[in-house]
Amino acid sequence: MIIHTLAAVGIEASGPCYSVPRLCEALMRAGVETTLAVLDWIPGIAAPDYVKRFPLGFGPRRLGRSPAMAEWLMERVRSGAVEIIHSHGLWMMPNVYPGWARRAGDVRLVVSPRGTLSEWALNHHGARKRVFWVLLQRQALARADCIHVTAESEFEEVRRLGFRQPVAVLPNGIDVAAYERTPPGTRRRLLYLGRIHKKKGIDLLLRAWRAVTPKFPEWELIIAGPDDGGYLDDMRRLAADLGLQRVKFPGPVYGEDKLRMYRSADLFVLPTYSDNFALTVAEALAAGTPAIVSKGAPWSGLGREGAGWWVEIGVDPLVAALQTALAQPPEVLRGMGARGREWMIRDYSWEAVARQMASVYRWLCGQGERPPCVRTE
Repeated sequence: MIIHTLAAVGIEASGPCYSVPRLCEALMRAGVETTLAVLDWIPGIAAPDYVKRFPLGFGPRRLGRSPAMAEWLMERVRSGAVEIIHSHGLWMMPNVYPGWARRAGDVRLVVSPRGTLSEWALNHHGARKRVFWVLLQRQALARADCIHVTAESEFEEVRRLGFRQPVAVLPNGIDVAAYERTPPGTRRRLLYLGRIHKKKGIDLLLRAWRAVTPKFPEWELIIAGPDDGGYLDDMRRLAADLGLQRVKFPGPVYGEDKLRMYRSADLFVLPTYSDNFALTVAEALAAGTPAIVSKGAPWSGLGREGAGWWVEIGVDPLVAALQTALAQPPEVLRGMGARGREWMIRDYSWEAVARQMASVYRWLCGQGERPPCVRTE
């Protein structure tokens, strides 16, 4: 039995709310008995059978305190009913409880920081995190038998902080829908899709758009996604202050509407300051849309696969990439998108990721050789 812990699942299928349930489902299809333990933020919302929800206890909601979850994990470990606990994320109590449970019996602990150890992430609400780190989080992470990261940059963050445990470097998987392109409209479309959050570099994108838009009147910029902390209003004001034209903020999109938006775009852009994986890049490529991504996200393969551009963080590098990309004929960008989609099918299917993760679990339990994805240096 493998127990995964995650602070929450939600209606928006993005980030860990998407990747962790999909990993659990792929593991179950591979024959691995799996339970996902989460907090019950929204009582009454239906959840799959493999999800076990726990009530919030007393205290600030951002801590996610749940004595019921902590006690259940302890009981599962003491009874010998679980071999692996796999904790996803940091900075909340559901990311601390697995470390406590690790001491209660014969169980192995895997921790996936999910991008929370980057320099940018550590500095965001830094004072609060420093206290939580010293009191709770560092000890919980130190008890991990293996740390799972999704990219080389995240591996380097783990080592920089002094953690010497084995590290499994495995990307997130991606669902690849049937190929379909939306018929072209009157304008070509540059798309950002994701949370409207300060770490995503949307301010850089707007300033770069001001520099390139006079040369490319046939292009429009779409910035879609849910507001995070009131930042959407800030970005709308910035667009107005910059006098930008052909910029739309349609708000959040989900499910089939999100897929249609990817398919209707000629080019995807993510100018992020910090992302450990950036699922939206994989989603765009899987839909057949090439991408421009900053080096704040681990997508160096874009150039190698001929599926886009991987550029330095900042306005000037983004301007240079946009000038090159927006000048490409539609058939060139379509060809890049097709190569990106083939890449996603080949290397990022959930079945492939689940097989490798299961091999990590078996190795931790002494049932096989160390998998190639596990690094000990």
